[in-house]
Amino acid sequence: MNGILIVFEGLDQSGKQTQAGRLRRWFESRGRQVESLAFPDYATPIGHEIWKGLHGERDFGPDTIQLLLIANRHEWKPKIQEWLAAGRIVICDRYLASSVAYGDAQGLDPHWLMSVQAYLPQPSLTILLDIAPEVAAARKAKNRDKFESDLPMLGRVRGSYQRQAADLLWIVIDAARPADVVAADVASAVQRRLGPP
Repeated sequence: MNGILIVFEGLDQSGKQTQAGRLRRWFESRGRQVESLAFPDYATPIGHEIWKGLHGERDFGPDTIQLLLIANRHEWKPKIQEWLAAGRIVICDRYLASSVAYGDAQGLDPHWLMSVQAYLPQPSLTILLDIAPEVAAARKAKNRDKFESDLPMLGRVRGSYQRQAADLLWIVIDAARPADVVAADVASAVQRRLGPP
């Protein structure tokens, strides 16, 4: 049985972590082995630098922070490849497209951002949990990092995500609705796209 790499993308507070967990349980209830990842992974050495950059302790330019985020995914590349080779479902909270969306929103070339990730395992399916920046901001009023605090930039991020979704035939789900409704839509869309688990 071939492994499947499923990625949730979207703004912070769009429900990616919640929906990734629910989809994991949905697959497990159907007998599949599932692995979960969330990027950035702040626990790695590169992840520590990313955290500092996002919280004002480092002054990285947009290209440097995106290259660090991409390197953070490369830290996990061998394990992702191993899981996929073993036929497991791998569910990621953020992956390749987040660097494209956030970098694009800061004036970087989206084609360059995708090309430098060409040697990472590519998603089988990407799900965009689409939400307006104002709704996302209302869900988290405190402890927002520098990206979460910049609503105009988040509007540009959302636009980039929407363009990628249209170009690459992602599943797009309205994430402003209750989590149970979103989860039901995610499960039915995954089943339509990938077939029975």
